[in-house]
Amino acid sequence: MSENAKELKEKLMMKERKGAADYSADLLKEADAYCEGYKTFLDNSRTEREAVSYVKALAEKEGFTPFEPDKKYQPGDRVYIVNREKAIGLAVIGKSGTDHGVKLAIAHIDSPRIDLKPNPLYESNGLALFKTHYYGGIKKYQWTTVPLALHGRVVKLDGSVVDIRIGDDPKDECFLITDLLPHLDKEMATKTMSKAFTGEDLNILIGSLPFDDSDEKDLIALNVMKILNDRFGIEESDFLSAELNFCPAYPTRDVGFDRSMIGGYGHDDKCCAYPSVTALFETKIPESTCITYLTDKEETGSDGNTGMQSDFLRYFIYDLAKVDGNEGYRVLSKSKCLSADVNAAFDPTFSSAYEPKNCSFINEGVVISKYTGHGGKYDTSDASAEFMGEIRAMLAKNNVKWQVGELGKVDIGGGGTIAKYVANMNVDVVDLGIPVLCMHAPFEVISKADIYMAHKAFYGLFN
Repeated sequence: MSENAKELKEKLMMKERKGAADYSADLLKEADAYCEGYKTFLDNSRTEREAVSYVKALAEKEGFTPFEPDKKYQPGDRVYIVNREKAIGLAVIGKSGTDHGVKLAIAHIDSPRIDLKPNPLYESNGLALFKTHYYGGIKKYQWTTVPLALHGRVVKLDGSVVDIRIGDDPKDECFLITDLLPHLDKEMATKTMSKAFTGEDLNILIGSLPFDDSDEKDLIALNVMKILNDRFGIEESDFLSAELNFCPAYPTRDVGFDRSMIGGYGHDDKCCAYPSVTALFETKIPESTCITYLTDKEETGSDGNTGMQSDFLRYFIYDLAKVDGNEGYRVLSKSKCLSADVNAAFDPTFSSAYEPKNCSFINEGVVISKYTGHGGKYDTSDASAEFMGEIRAMLAKNNVKWQVGELGKVDIGGGGTIAKYVANMNVDVVDLGIPVLCMHAPFEVISKADIYMAHKAFYGLFN
């Protein structure tokens, strides 16, 4: 190749991927230290309630106080607002308040899991089990024979609340969904994955000892209820007003001989939630008011009063605007948002599912997804060229390593984020997140360097 062609290629063509080779030893050391806090967060945020509680406690240590709608705040003031203990908004007031719109980073804190049915308890052939209804998009077979922990809340008839968390400590009991031994599953092996294991097969094993040796029926189920009553004061009817979930019971771990990756439950989307929070913590007195919002129900369509289709965030922004003498809808129309959500990292074992020029890779930094959806860009927000240009410039200014990514091949892949609901409020928005291996599995994997790049990206947006 001639020298002129080489120079022209350097000037005009995109650079080849270098992965972690682009990162200095100092940056990798910073990323490793940063991720210790993230791993603790992940282990303490299995459910959206736990995530909100943990973030609220962190925020209060950072000087955030409960938001008062009619109070006049000063630049640098730090406030938070909680929606039904399942979503939380954090704001740092800017020098110009909401006059030029607000800067938003929005992530979701719910993850695929196994929920209990309203009447879950039953006994069959010497075993007590719970009936379940899975939450979000899962491969059902991945959740069999995995040690599970029970998390959630029970509201008793008298209105008292009982929070339950059993199974995370190795000294605790754990639970599991059973599977059929290979010697007996020849018929199952001929079925497709979707039919080999159905939703009604996801039954949780919870006990095998009877209460006594009397002639009463369902003595094993009775013994389970006796244990729960002694420990938590609940009765079987209290399941009717409970939110109880089963999540993987193992802790977050470093992955690989080089310890460059993190494996754990719930990276989607808590690996974007955490850096959007820490970036706001480091933001002191921004030009415009900055908000990190952690929402619920994304994995099931963002419906409900704690999901992104709720007006809760809109009304929070309206309240901030009102104090500044601004109309809320005008503030939204001038606002900018990073929809902080993950994308699928290229997996060489399953390379046929990806289009390599337009997918994301581990250690290549944060992923910008201009659009998500499926097929012909259905059910998506498609970020404008102008806003893509703004975000590119912001990332370059802050030395953030980034890449573009689609969710698999056009007619194979597909998925949604909260971006379309933000766009429906007339806000400029684009998805920016972290590439994940084994997404929606009980044990997902991300790069330490990538999550640190996400922290830098959200800080760049706010500042």
